[in-house]
Amino acid sequence: MLKIYALVAFIMIIGGLGYGAKYYYDTTQNTIATLRDNNAKLEVAVDTAQASVETLQGDMKKLGQLNKSLQQDLQKAEAYGDELRAKLSNLDLVVEALKSSKSLEGKMNGATANLWRDFMDDTGGNAERPLPSWLQSVPTGTGDQSSNQDGKGSDSNSSSAKTTPAE
Repeated sequence: MLKIYALVAFIMIIGGLGYGAKYYYDTTQNTIATLRDNNAKLEVAVDTAQASVETLQGDMKKLGQLNKSLQQDLQKAEAYGDELRAKLSNLDLVVEALKSSKSLEGKMNGATANLWRDFMDDTGGNAERPLPSWLQSVPTGTGDQSSNQDGKGSDSNSSSAKTTPAE
């Protein structure tokens, strides 16, 4: 009988070892499958991150170029502003207005008309459209066309404005 008990104990030990080996094999295979899935996800994440970095580097180059261009435009605008300030400092508008108000009015209307056209161009409007009624005048042949140097129109004629003579 002892042999039977020893045989049963031996079979149980072998069965336990077999079951332990199978359990170890199954858990190892599950771990390997999980690691494989995680590795695939990480590879996709790395590819996405690398593409993002490349895109950001390209954007930084473009921003650098645009910034440089804007800086040059700013310098040009500042130089133009300095030029205008110098011209304005040389003008005595009060004396000119007293001497020839029609001439000054024509210059101002011409400059306003040009600015209005530029605003319309910059905002996508049609600069060929007629100017607002407050800038339009009746062309009678008098007045000064002055600042409309590019010949875009005769909207700077100041003859329709009513002025009172200076006393």
